[in-house]
Amino acid sequence: MISNHLPDEKKTFSIIIPVYYNELNLGETIPELLSLAEKLPGYHLELVCVDDGSGDQSLEILRDFHARYPRSVKVVQLARNFGSMSAILAGMTVANGDCIGMIAADLQDPPELFLEMIRYWEQGSKSIFAVRQDREDPFPSKVFSSLYYRFIRQFAIPNYPEGGFDFFLIDRQVAEDVKKIHEKNTNIMTLIFWLGYKPILLPYVRRQRRQGKSRWTLAKKVKLFVDTFVSFSFTPIRILSALGILAILFSIVYGAIILLSYLLGGIPVQGWTPMMLAVIFSTGLQMFMLGVLGEYLWRTLDEVRRRPPYVIDEILETKERE
Repeated sequence: MISNHLPDEKKTFSIIIPVYYNELNLGETIPELLSLAEKLPGYHLELVCVDDGSGDQSLEILRDFHARYPRSVKVVQLARNFGSMSAILAGMTVANGDCIGMIAADLQDPPELFLEMIRYWEQGSKSIFAVRQDREDPFPSKVFSSLYYRFIRQFAIPNYPEGGFDFFLIDRQVAEDVKKIHEKNTNIMTLIFWLGYKPILLPYVRRQRRQGKSRWTLAKKVKLFVDTFVSFSFTPIRILSALGILAILFSIVYGAIILLSYLLGGIPVQGWTPMMLAVIFSTGLQMFMLGVLGEYLWRTLDEVRRRPPYVIDEILETKERE
């Protein structure tokens, strides 16, 4: 691992915290993360708090923490809500760390696990992922997550961690590789894994949310599901091809049965019920195919437009080190 620091100079450890309606969590989250500095004497700790267009008091709370800890707390205010993946990417863009961690603002992930991640990073590992062995979440969330990661392993990335991860530490080189890709509508975690750096997987149990209400809605989960598959798998397109072939074979067989019945005088070819069934089936199949193709085409259009994945309104930071 290449470092530009002198042996006696502190390295920087940046932690990205995406913030969206977390006013009830920040009063506990930020101090707990700041306390890591006492356990990492050889590092300058930098918290990069990215407010993703929160409509509550989250930004005001972050401003207050920056005023109290100007050298340790950096606040990035996005112009509006761009989504958690864009917020993480924005945090990577402004983070100065030699290594960069990411943790949610609700403290469902144990911050002390960063200490073990740092030790692996010091030994040369460039990607360290905290993989969820289990989670203290409601049953529907557990079911959705289990199915989501099972589909990823089955159809997109076969060796992806079974429990998934969104709590990690990566080397500066990995972060720079992610920023070079300039890919929108994607899953940052899956993208980091796809880069190919041999990861260290640390199992843990995700804790139950203690305060506030999760904004990780079903609609956002479905969007992430679609984004992941469109970005990392050709399976949907191949399914369409298979469905098209099956529809053709079905039409040939069904047509042959009708023609044979007509020639043998078995059943009269009349009435609109068989015709309507065939029309409804083929129309539904075509609309489904167009929808999947539209997902790919829309993402191509979105990339060609070259609109930024996020817009930073303001950055509160102090350049001077301790």
